[in-house]
Amino acid sequence: MDDGTFEAILRKRLKHVEADAAIPDDAPLRELGLDSMQAVELLLDLEDELGIVLPDEAMTAETFATAGSLKQAVAAATTSVSVGST
Repeated sequence: MDDGTFEAILRKRLKHVEADAAIPDDAPLRELGLDSMQAVELLLDLEDELGIVLPDEAMTAETFATAGSLKQAVAAATTSVSVGST
């Protein structure tokens, strides 16, 4: 997963981010407009577009707290898919 793909998927669900604004890893997603419904939609987008499944234990407020924490969970799920497919 490259950062550009992740950010493009994330950006679609953040209501308070300008189109050309950077999304730093420590950006609090709630402050950028991610509510609980948007988090569910984001989860589905990430799984569909990246071909991953985030494990149940990753479905926490901490995972969706910042762009970096979510990126870390997605990277771990991507690694799991890669390892499982060999």
